[in-house]
Amino acid sequence: MVDLQLAWRGISDPRVLDAFRSVPRESFVPEELAASAYRDAALPIGEEQTISQPYIVALTTQALRLRGGERVLDVGTGSGYAAAVLSRMANHVFTVERRASLANEARERLSRLGYRNIEVLHGDGTRGWPEHAFYDAIAVAAGAPRVPEALLDQLAPGGRLVIPVGSAETQVLTRVTRVDANDFREEPLADVRFVPLIGEQGWPGTRRANAA
Repeated sequence: MVDLQLAWRGISDPRVLDAFRSVPRESFVPEELAASAYRDAALPIGEEQTISQPYIVALTTQALRLRGGERVLDVGTGSGYAAAVLSRMANHVFTVERRASLANEARERLSRLGYRNIEVLHGDGTRGWPEHAFYDAIAVAAGAPRVPEALLDQLAPGGRLVIPVGSAETQVLTRVTRVDANDFREEPLADVRFVPLIGEQGWPGTRRANAA
């Protein structure tokens, strides 16, 4: 997976590649899908949610430009896989999941696997986790109609936020850098398709999930 799906397609940060080598992806998918864990595809994890394609997780992670020591907010915990990868590169990861069952399962799984620098919150990820702000990096694993103001407010000066922005069907993975208190720079990274970001500053809760 690391050589053919990530490095061959332009993921060049050695810390990102090492993080992916160290996280057992099969531990983050349903048992019946363990044999497919390293496929170049998103996989269902229940509740109409997915574990994202490895390349997309890697692209997001590399775009955050982590160097170690950062505080990272991960929006959309899902199975906890992306949080586990981020935890190998940052000092502490705070991750928010709106579905209680997924949040509880991820918390138990991450604890069982020995990830000690990750905290999981059941809540509305579009509102971030203000108690632990400011964050050096924020990763969002669901597509938003616009960048939530709450996440911009919780981003530290110089911090990077990576989020899919667009319609409920297709989005552009976008990096937002906080230049100073009121100045943000946006860069498009790739065309993507994520499940919708549901919440107060995202899509309404009646909207059904898409394939990711």
